[in-house]
Amino acid sequence: MSEPGGSDRPAMPSGADAWDERSGEWATGAGKHGGASVDGFARAGTSAGAARPSARPVPLRTETDSGLGRSRRTAARRGAADPVKALLHRHRELCERAVDPLEIAAGLEAHGVTDRTAARFRHRDVFSLAEELYARVPRDGAPRPQPDPVRVPRVRAGWVLLALLPGALGAAAVAGLRLTHGQARLLVALGGLLAVALAVRAALRHGPLATEPGAPPWRAAPGTRACALSLLGYALLGDGLLSAVAAGGPDTLPTGAPDGPWPMTVAPTLALTLACAPAAWCAHLLTAGARRRLAASRGLEDFTAAARPLLLGTFALFLGALAALLALCGAVLHESAGYPQALTLGALLLLARLLTVHHHRHAPALMLGAAAAIEAAAPALLLTGRLPGCAVLATPVQTLVDAGGPAAVPALACGSAALTLLVHALRTLTRASAHASTGASE
Repeated sequence: MSEPGGSDRPAMPSGADAWDERSGEWATGAGKHGGASVDGFARAGTSAGAARPSARPVPLRTETDSGLGRSRRTAARRGAADPVKALLHRHRELCERAVDPLEIAAGLEAHGVTDRTAARFRHRDVFSLAEELYARVPRDGAPRPQPDPVRVPRVRAGWVLLALLPGALGAAAVAGLRLTHGQARLLVALGGLLAVALAVRAALRHGPLATEPGAPPWRAAPGTRACALSLLGYALLGDGLLSAVAAGGPDTLPTGAPDGPWPMTVAPTLALTLACAPAAWCAHLLTAGARRRLAASRGLEDFTAAARPLLLGTFALFLGALAALLALCGAVLHESAGYPQALTLGALLLLARLLTVHHHRHAPALMLGAAAAIEAAAPALLLTGRLPGCAVLATPVQTLVDAGGPAAVPALACGSAALTLLVHALRTLTRASAHASTGASE
């Protein structure tokens, strides 16, 4: 800008030219020209600025203030634009250990992250959030093998044969009991029980009923194992003992004969040993189906809605197979099939094992203990009622036996426990975290 008859003054460039040295000094207020200060120039520009109406005073800031403000705004923008960073640091170990986004999604759900929580991180669901976390975790230089799209466990001949072994040994033991007498029958019974116990242990070590590869199959509290064995022992001898106690006995020890004073219910027990194979197969169907639905789901609610009928379907399939085995064993052995007590006990054992396999051990231990306590208390209360003044203690058990027979006690004990575990399984086994290696245990 130049005035008539005057020399050039430092001013804002009118084009794309850069600031010259004098203009830079004027802009910072460090110099004056011809006794006119910056404020004076601004006032002169206001009166003579008709030719440049768009020119406005530019706010001045020091270099230090400008850098500090810029750094704060940059940090604020990064924090607002990257809300996943804190979540990544919090779950870095999970994200680095996972081999695919599905494991991260299951682990986040196990830590309480829901689809609503994912919306706060600008994602539509937990699966989308897990995909971003998996993509942002730095990997080492070594190439990592790409996992299969759906890691469904395969059917192996080893665990199939092991699942059939308890039933085969149980059938051999029952045949030996029918063909022997006296002392030999007792030895056959003890040998058969030991062989079946070892076969069940092997079936629980490998295959779908195993807790994890290479882990001890009975990784549970000793009390839980004792309760399971007590329930199986009651299925073999409990009904005969309760009948003998209700009739005023028992007078002798069990002989193993079906027509003895303390008869053993062999048919339901044999059916339960044969049911190890259907239990393993149903557990495999549940795991494989859950993995497929986990890969196809795009939200936790979608997976839960798809997993609930799968769980109920496999549970009903096992009960149907057990009922068929009970009918077969009852017809072959010419004994009562014992549907109420055997079906409820089989359902209780299956649900307890499924929950244990999927890292939920507290509820199965509690329910198995409650059912075993009720069965043990029934004959104990009948015996206590024989004491003077204690007849009232035996009244509930005696009323139940008179109404439904000896089978009513185990049916009530195991049925109520199985129903409780079924409700618990519908809440826990339909979660994504229950079907991944990152599931949190109770």
